[in-house]
Amino acid sequence: MAERVNQETFQKEVLEADGLVLADFYSDSCVPCKRLAPVLAELEETYGDALKVVKVNINFDLPLAEKCEVTAAPTLIFFKNGAEQDRRRGLVKKAELTEIVENLK
Repeated sequence: MAERVNQETFQKEVLEADGLVLADFYSDSCVPCKRLAPVLAELEETYGDALKVVKVNINFDLPLAEKCEVTAAPTLIFFKNGAEQDRRRGLVKKAELTEIVENLK
């Protein structure tokens, strides 16, 4: 299950993490975010240790969202060894996410 991170833990859990991390910037009231959650859970299960999924609630961590230039929910940002590699906004299909992971892992 995706770990919730915030401004205090983002540096360690995402930017200092080895390998591929998918940060899901979401809102509890966002319907597309809710529809995307099971897709992200499936990806996490499929890729195991090759992909770490974290969630950032933009309502509680607005300064972090602003720092990452997130302007809409959901926004998915792929980081590899601390560097942003890809970014998608809105409801993204599982096939598209799988392709990104395959290219980045």
